[in-house]
Amino acid sequence: MMMAVHQHHINIADFAMGNDLPFVLFAGPCVIEGEDFSLKVAEQIRDIANRVGVPLVFKSSFDKANRTSVNAFRGPGLDEGLRILQRVKDEVGVPVITDVHTPEQAVPVAEVADILQTPAFLCRQTDFITEVAKAGKPVNVKKGQFLAPWDMPHVLEKAKSTGNLDIMLCDRGTSFGYNNLVSDFRSLIVMAETGAPVVYDATHSVQQPGGLGGATGGNREYVPSLSRAAVAVGVAALFMEVHPDPDQAKSDGPNSLALADLEALLTTLKSIDSLIKS
Repeated sequence: MMMAVHQHHINIADFAMGNDLPFVLFAGPCVIEGEDFSLKVAEQIRDIANRVGVPLVFKSSFDKANRTSVNAFRGPGLDEGLRILQRVKDEVGVPVITDVHTPEQAVPVAEVADILQTPAFLCRQTDFITEVAKAGKPVNVKKGQFLAPWDMPHVLEKAKSTGNLDIMLCDRGTSFGYNNLVSDFRSLIVMAETGAPVVYDATHSVQQPGGLGGATGGNREYVPSLSRAAVAVGVAALFMEVHPDPDQAKSDGPNSLALADLEALLTTLKSIDSLIKS
């Protein structure tokens, strides 16, 4: 990855994130499917990450506001979801990242989450981006599927205009015709040239939006290869949705990585990351 500019580092819990530092894993089930489920999966992912030696931020959403169908499962909602994420932090001992969907949610979410995440569809909404950044926590801004990577410095500038410099930029694939996304790995390089930590979302990048008619499809078999490619380019963090039984997941099952496959993949990714950053 091109490192001509100063690379900004962000402190999360007891580790730092940056494009020139060992990569961090953002992982968990797409949506909070229940309290005991979330605690159990967070513990399992934590233990795997600890064994491999990769810092972990647990990811799960309290609401999926952009589901294909009005009848799709959305999650437990703001209050209950934040209560569960606080339990994950307290009892599993890992930092957490979760999505913010409206400007009003930013402050309450920032009281619990270590990183706030903005949905890709909302990256051009100036008031939304600035309200989330104003909450004062690190923010993971997802690049819209419809946006060129060289448009993202403008989004970064909006977020940083609030005085919050801890902004990361995330690629989650680019629209390629109808119901399909492709990953352009130049995006990671272009966004890293801003100095902001860059995140690659390996599971949303293999989505087929609306591809199942009333739901989003996906090709989870490509997640390991795309993850390896992104880490080989160089990223600050790798984002992936991980589920014990993707076929039964209440959201994004077709593009989620099976929990049983995580440790072997993470071990390979750590080797690649160490090689290219040595």
